[in-house]
Amino acid sequence: MLSTPVGPLGSGIGGGVELTTHVITLGLLGRGHEVVIVAPNHSIGEAAPVVQVAGHLQVPSQTAGRDAPIVMPPDPVVAAMVDAAASVPGADVIVNLAYDWLPFWAARHLAVPVAHLVSMASLSEAMDLAIGTELERRPGSVAVHSRAQAATFAFGGRLRVLGNGLDLRRYSPCLEPDDHLAFVGRISPEKGVEDVVALAERTGVEIRLYGIVQDHDYWAQVLSTAPDAPVRLEGFWPTDELQRRLGRARAVVMTPRWVEAFGNVAMEALACAVPVITYARGGPAEIVTDGVSGFVVEPDSVDALVVAVGRLGEIDRTACRRRAEQEYSLEAMAARVEAWLADVVAG
Repeated sequence: MLSTPVGPLGSGIGGGVELTTHVITLGLLGRGHEVVIVAPNHSIGEAAPVVQVAGHLQVPSQTAGRDAPIVMPPDPVVAAMVDAAASVPGADVIVNLAYDWLPFWAARHLAVPVAHLVSMASLSEAMDLAIGTELERRPGSVAVHSRAQAATFAFGGRLRVLGNGLDLRRYSPCLEPDDHLAFVGRISPEKGVEDVVALAERTGVEIRLYGIVQDHDYWAQVLSTAPDAPVRLEGFWPTDELQRRLGRARAVVMTPRWVEAFGNVAMEALACAVPVITYARGGPAEIVTDGVSGFVVEPDSVDALVVAVGRLGEIDRTACRRRAEQEYSLEAMAARVEAWLADVVAG
């Protein structure tokens, strides 16, 4: 398992890729496979051995424009990670979770087949070309998390859609919430945090934000537009503590400005029996059943968010947990990944 090169596992910098790495590892172990994770130094591996790799971290791709060139720092950790993954003895397949040009280019030179699980929608012309070229060379070797994510690529119809999953044993449903809302994710422009703050200001309902501040200037600017909004920055928390805190929320609010590849936050909220209010954009809109497990509203409309908050009393929280159990269990995700990897190896 080749993790993201933007940060160590367990730090929160890697966003949803960290959870995906953990879930796939647990699921494949449960189906009798051996798994080794390759990740940057200081990574925490809860389920499988982690090969710790030194080197400079990669800059997250969402901060670059569509026509940005491929850039790597001196002594790049992503190059050392590819070398380390290729050196794991006896490996049948490398699962690449890094949204980075180098693993796609290097795959053609490795003796071990590489299966790429792409964690971003189409963001970069260079990355689209690298992904598309590898898909031509080895059909079926590239997968994504949602139909909405696949649709952003010109070759989306040839991508395998895997969804995602959770170890539901780690998420306790909470049927008696407190009177606050929650936001979970990086504090950065593509997450639309200004709409979250505006919602708090408009409704007077406290919103607690869980995640790292990736863009401090952006966060300061957002706060300056609504200095009296009832928001609390809670920081990053590991899964067990996050789910305990998340369960107390009346709802989780998701306001992406971009196409979220999947929306692990929505899946985690439902596992805690927490409804989700999300813009009709990207993967979260596929996870949430409007009027049943939350509300899917007009993108970029704070007015629509306000209306949805007023309707939260209509949602049965037990239906939220039931949705997670039916669609997003660890076992279901592991079966889909195993079938995909078997096809890649056979190919």
